Amino acid sequence: MAAGKSSVVRVEHVVPLSRVYWKGRRNRAARAVRLLKEYVKRHFKKAKRVVINSEVNEYIWQRSVEKPPRRIKVIISFDQDEEVAKVFLARDRD
Repeated sequence: MAAGKSSVVRVEHVVPLSRVYWKGRRNRAARAVRLLKEYVKRHFKKAKRVVINSEVNEYIWQRSVEKPPRRIKVIISFDQDEEVAKVFLARDRD
């Protein structure tokens, strides 16, 4: 790799999770986590592995299994060398 070039791409996304409300009430939070992984794989096609930070997981499960958030703002860090996408919770910097 050339000197000075970074192989890590950081992008902020707002991921819609409202599709998990289409089916039954049980396991909505687990479906939201799976939907988040699918979203990241769809937008970063070269990602062979998606790693979700524990803060993101706790934020989704915060209101129990039946009421996950409708959307979540995340920062996706994609390492092109290792082909790994890491998902972090985006914080407002106000």
